[in-house]
Amino acid sequence: MPATGSIFNYDAIKSEIEALEGQTQSPGFWDDPDHAQAVMQKLTTLRGRVEPWEELEHEVEESLEMAQLLKEEGEEQGDDARQLEETAEELERRAERLELRSMLSNEEDGLPCFLKIHSGAGGTESQDWAAMLMRMYLRWCEQNDYKTEIVDLSEGESAGIQSATIRVEGPYAYGYLKGEAGVHRLVRISPFDANARRHTSFASVDVTPEIDDSIEVDIGIQDKDWRIDSFRASGKGGQKVNKTTSAVRITHFPSNTVVSCQNERSWHQNREMAFTILRSRLYEQELARRREAAQAKEEEKMDINFGSQLRSYVLHPYKMVNDHRLELKVSDAEAVLDGAIDPFIEGYLRWQIGRGEAKKAGGVA
Repeated sequence: MPATGSIFNYDAIKSEIEALEGQTQSPGFWDDPDHAQAVMQKLTTLRGRVEPWEELEHEVEESLEMAQLLKEEGEEQGDDARQLEETAEELERRAERLELRSMLSNEEDGLPCFLKIHSGAGGTESQDWAAMLMRMYLRWCEQNDYKTEIVDLSEGESAGIQSATIRVEGPYAYGYLKGEAGVHRLVRISPFDANARRHTSFASVDVTPEIDDSIEVDIGIQDKDWRIDSFRASGKGGQKVNKTTSAVRITHFPSNTVVSCQNERSWHQNREMAFTILRSRLYEQELARRREAAQAKEEEKMDINFGSQLRSYVLHPYKMVNDHRLELKVSDAEAVLDGAIDPFIEGYLRWQIGRGEAKKAGGVA
């Protein structure tokens, strides 16, 4: 079962599974198809959380039995023993992955997400940094077999990007990436400075879940609340640039939120994706209001200003990536920029749990 430090409650989930299974066996269960479908969907989700742990526990027990057998037969150094050692290492890696996933308990954690990167002040320097961040996240997604789609892209004037919105789809995409929201700072010798001086650049990252019908929050999108503008897709040319006025920008007046999409082939497809992004942004705002009202800050999001960076990436005079919130430092900055951000993702999830336990104990988070 999950180790200490996880918020996964195996016994409670098993009890809930048994209760839901009881509902499915009751007469007339399928008389209300919508309710029945919701119950079956929740049952599938809960089973998906406990069954991997049960499978792992079974395999661990088998390995222990094999180890005891080899010990009794005096074959602790042979091929079977080496194979058993490799199996044990793989089981340990699986346990670590399952423990990390068990920390994702919010209903939105399992959803796809939209990751938006926006360059800060500083022109070309910050725009190039924003492009480096976009590559970092795309590489992380590629390494973890996550599907990505760049749904909106505003390129920089001479290099990099001004902003980009990426849709990420995969197991617990939002849960893993939500801790990346904040201001990211880069320190390096500028490749754009003829005098090779050191520059500091900033870019902000925002992460919102792509909500679906399983999430019940009234975000109140009404016709009078928004305006749709159409424009021609931007780009540096080539076959992928849409020559027609098919790009869509939606302005939501009550929240002063503006979203756009220009990646799809038709105006209707761009409009649908833009509304999906808008709903995800409004949903995140609604969750933030609820957390504030309950004084329960489930997520720590640094203010998007250039004095409260979440993470610093230093390439000169030394190499280091420092997450200021977690007090976590990684010396291989190039690997991080190539997508190796798992230490920060795992660190954030463990940090969240630590804050929650401190609050329950009456301590300071």
